[in-house]
Amino acid sequence: MLRGLRLRLTLLYLLAALAFVLGLSVSTYQVLAAYFERTTDLGLQHKMAHEFRLLGAPVPRELATADRDWYARRAILFPATAPVGGAYDEDEEGGEYEDDEREDYAEEFYDGELSAIFVLPLDASGRMLFDPNPYTPPLPPNREAVQQAMAHGSDFRTVILSNGTQVRLLTYRLTRDDGPAALQLGRALIDQQRILNQLLLILGGVGAASVLVSGAGSWWLAGRAIVPAQQAWVRQQSFVANASHELRTPLALIRASAEAVQRRLPSDLARCTELLEDIVAESDHTAALVNDLLLLSRLDSGQLELAREPLDLAQMLPELTRQVASLATTKGIVVHTSEATGCAFADPTRLRQVLLIVLDNALKHTPAGGSIMLQASSDGRQVQVQISDTGSGIAAADLPHVFERFYRSEQARATGNGSGLGLSIAKALMEAMRGQIGLTSLSGQGTTVTLVLPAPPKTAADASV
Repeated sequence: MLRGLRLRLTLLYLLAALAFVLGLSVSTYQVLAAYFERTTDLGLQHKMAHEFRLLGAPVPRELATADRDWYARRAILFPATAPVGGAYDEDEEGGEYEDDEREDYAEEFYDGELSAIFVLPLDASGRMLFDPNPYTPPLPPNREAVQQAMAHGSDFRTVILSNGTQVRLLTYRLTRDDGPAALQLGRALIDQQRILNQLLLILGGVGAASVLVSGAGSWWLAGRAIVPAQQAWVRQQSFVANASHELRTPLALIRASAEAVQRRLPSDLARCTELLEDIVAESDHTAALVNDLLLLSRLDSGQLELAREPLDLAQMLPELTRQVASLATTKGIVVHTSEATGCAFADPTRLRQVLLIVLDNALKHTPAGGSIMLQASSDGRQVQVQISDTGSGIAAADLPHVFERFYRSEQARATGNGSGLGLSIAKALMEAMRGQIGLTSLSGQGTTVTLVLPAPPKTAADASV
């Protein structure tokens, strides 16, 4: 049980760590992608402002503002390279530089980055007038962008080429009558895409390493976290085991003394005899309860030794039916076996105990005139045993709880039958034998309990699994 708790805590810690790593990775990628986009857009606007000035056209206000931001960024990143002098003056048409020294210096300094931007002088229909670029542009003029720029003054967009390369385009309508009608500037983002792809690989590697490190750390941390619970569980198991052992001895003495007195009482003391019989009965009931608690304690701690071996159910079930039939007959109940075939790999004593628990419940809740049937079948890998009765059944509200310890239905509490440990012991024993137990029932229509057990292994190595 505590191992399962440790696994759940490990998974919880691991998911929290992975969520943090994933959030950090996504944020890092988005910040770098946003930085590239902003830098590219500023570079295009700066270059566009430069082209406007070369053509003697008034610079639009938004380009002048972006141009100023371009220089401000570079001055922050490279303060030692910023030349002294050169003032910026905004006029009513958008902005001009009084001193071109700063612009020329910056153009020379950032020539490597700005040279990646190509320029396409266009007419109003989007046809290129001439090619001023030192290399062939990666794509022809985008006429849709030209149409938008002619209609609205400017257009910003990203297009994807057939080879997957992204190109960022900035298109402006010129503000003078002669010369080109529009300018389209673009920059291929292949270098940025390569860096982002490399970042994805790095983040993927970091994520994989984080899974391993976080998994080991989470397992260790979960182990530390459950130490108090583990200690409390060990103390509880020790208490149950010690209490069970301590109770067995006085209970045995009580029963022995009561039997001795019962044998020596005169026959006319009927009332005393009844009381002593009650003592013996209650001692038996308490001893059975203590034995059940001790068995559960051993099952919980994994200390119950099992001797699993091949069991021929075609022989075991009829024999068990014959032994139970005498008690069933006194209650007017018929017990029979049908289709008992198959061989299971289980502990014979413990499997018999499970079957008796289920049969005892069936006998308690099946009225006179009813019947109980046992049958078994095998598919070669597993063996299935079914015990069906025509009894009172189990209410739907009680079905999810029937295997819980000390749980008793309203009907069982009213009649005072059982301690609520039988089916929980059966379930624990089945799981210890690598099997399963299930139950279906309809109120007033009977109950069917299904036991599933592994078939005998083909090799000795399989038997140890």
